[in-house]
Amino acid sequence: MPRRRLLYVLAVVAMLGQMAFAMVTTAVQQSPTIDEPVYVATAEVYRQQHSLRYNPEHPPLGKLIIAAGTAFAGAQLDPAYRGNQTRLGRHLLYETGNNPFHLMLLARLPVILLTLVFGLVVLLFARDLAGPWGALIALAMYSFSPDVIAHGSLATLDVPAAGMLLTAFWAAWRARTRPVLWVPVAGVALGAALATRMSVLPAVPLLLLLAGWSAWRARTDDLRRRLLIAAGAAVGAGVIAVAVVWFVYLVVDPRLRWTTPPNLPDVHGLKRLAVDLLPFPQAYTDGMLVQFKFENRLFNGFLLGESYKGSPWYYMPIALLIKTPLGMLALWAGGLFTMLMVPRLRAALLYLLPVSVVLLLVTMTGARNYGTRYAIHLHLFLAVAAGAVALIRLTASRIAAAVLVLWVATSSVLTFPYYLPYSNEAFGGTAQTHLNLHDANVDWGQDLARLGVHLRAEHPGEQIWLVYKGSGVPAYYGIKARDPYSVPLDEVHGLLVVSDSRVALAGPRLKQMIATSQEIGHVGHSIRIYRR
Repeated sequence: MPRRRLLYVLAVVAMLGQMAFAMVTTAVQQSPTIDEPVYVATAEVYRQQHSLRYNPEHPPLGKLIIAAGTAFAGAQLDPAYRGNQTRLGRHLLYETGNNPFHLMLLARLPVILLTLVFGLVVLLFARDLAGPWGALIALAMYSFSPDVIAHGSLATLDVPAAGMLLTAFWAAWRARTRPVLWVPVAGVALGAALATRMSVLPAVPLLLLLAGWSAWRARTDDLRRRLLIAAGAAVGAGVIAVAVVWFVYLVVDPRLRWTTPPNLPDVHGLKRLAVDLLPFPQAYTDGMLVQFKFENRLFNGFLLGESYKGSPWYYMPIALLIKTPLGMLALWAGGLFTMLMVPRLRAALLYLLPVSVVLLLVTMTGARNYGTRYAIHLHLFLAVAAGAVALIRLTASRIAAAVLVLWVATSSVLTFPYYLPYSNEAFGGTAQTHLNLHDANVDWGQDLARLGVHLRAEHPGEQIWLVYKGSGVPAYYGIKARDPYSVPLDEVHGLLVVSDSRVALAGPRLKQMIATSQEIGHVGHSIRIYRR
């Protein structure tokens, strides 16, 4: 038994170890993605100035986590700087003498550590449901997920919010046996998720209902007492969550100084009711209005080789089919089916499936078709569900599960270190993702540093014409390039370097430049290089 336990621990360490190696490697190699400078600069404003004025559309906790890393960078931020949050990020990274590589790595490390911790939550949740072997399958789905590795290695908010939400639902499940301990844990985790991203708000009623249901199941008293305890558990978890949100805002600014931004939208119906009734700080509810303002806009999208304006409902399901390993899709489906068929797991399905579906439906109605990161929660909740296939005792089923796990691991390892542009084999693999998707699915500005290295090594001294989408400053990475839009078309000769997201949404002039050029290479599966 001790030997089997040791082997089990080694398997867990190996999976989390390869995940850590993959995330740290990508964190070291990648230049800042589009959103990261905003979060990192806002984190420094929180830490140095205790002000909530930047990035109100996202609550502070995720940025405070980032600040736990940047605190060691010794970054200097001009307290008199008054640019917008995008300019503030560029100012911090490139205009104040700070080292962007050092600062971004320190900003990303706390998120990487938190992502690994959430792997343990996946393991323990699945172990509760499907035993030790089911837990290993679940951890494999999580630790080899290209999307989780990609976004868990960035100083962003998607994985932290999803992991905290999973922790809340796991705690609600555990409250079935020890509600006095686990209901408060569920409340704290829910509050942490709410204090990280507002997109988890639709999950709140589900969590509170399940906290009450778990407390109900834990008791054998008379009906009236059980009802009171269940109601108390639901209300208690909600009160704790609200308290956590307030606490996070007070950590940033104990005086809660806040000025409502101008030009906030006037919303009605359920949105207005939510804004008016939520017992959160004014900065939080105003941030919700900023988010609603984004949702009222029309954005450009790109799917399966076609560009469009708007947000078709089917975008996210198709994007997930493209970017999720095929073996993982099969194990997700098999796990959910097993949970439905095994009577003792049907109740557990309530803690995994409804929240997954609700949050997915919300993303399907959103205005921004920018990436599967908006549905990153599926890679956590459905990883837990996938572990249920271990309960099928048929030899053929066990062999099939092992083959699928190996397929997922192989697909993930083969894309190293380019996890952000990953797509599965049915859609041509990572090298072909740019033909089907854009933005954070493939090209989020992450390869500027790699581009600089490539151009110096392969094309020294050549004229570079750059069409780049991202937050980085090309000159910092040694890229001496000109803007091809600044001169007549017949003067654009040399190397034409274009971000894939710009290729996907190319206007007439860029299309003409590309059509009259020869593609000679790429960098990181996200930037095309043409000779013209």
